[in-house]
Amino acid sequence: MSKIVFCDFDGTITAVETFAGMLKEFAPDLSAQIMPQMYARTLTLRRGVRQLLESIPSQKYADILAYAESKPIRPGLAEFLAFLQEQSIPFIIISGGIQGMIETVLKREGLLDKVTAIYGVNLHTQGEYLQVHSDWENETELVAKALIMDKYSGVETIAIGDSVTDITMARRADLVFARDRLIDYLQAENQPYIPWDNFFEIREYLLLRD
Repeated sequence: MSKIVFCDFDGTITAVETFAGMLKEFAPDLSAQIMPQMYARTLTLRRGVRQLLESIPSQKYADILAYAESKPIRPGLAEFLAFLQEQSIPFIIISGGIQGMIETVLKREGLLDKVTAIYGVNLHTQGEYLQVHSDWENETELVAKALIMDKYSGVETIAIGDSVTDITMARRADLVFARDRLIDYLQAENQPYIPWDNFFEIREYLLLRD
């Protein structure tokens, strides 16, 4: 194994911001207050996402998964995963969003078994409101992406992302494919990246480079 791909989910694998859209749907008032602070990085992802999720009644969890069920994925994912399998390159999803939403979309597409591992936020639904659980929490993130990447050493790391949750992953990676808000953050830090819009483009880049 000479390479490994770490990929965000919401707005990266999905063609729309599935997790942010869900929060606006199920916690609209609090989202309007908190999300701009997270994007401006004046409120940590750890604190903001936890506040938002734990404001949602547990009985809404089935509706949350149903919300994810209809969200489209970005073109070329199936072909990209097939290419990675041919090259024996692991594909690992690291998301600051809900693990159940990720699995719902991948099952719908028949791609769940093509993914090497998934790291995301787990929710406990036994109480009146959702309770957040993450095995990879640090001071600022509910899912500390760079911490997870450190588990996989000695290979070239490729990161694919689109937003504020992907900044630490992009800083740690050897090669970064960025779109949307992540481009702005990386430009502000003078961090190198490759712009992309669909997974066909990433596959083509890696094919031509190798």
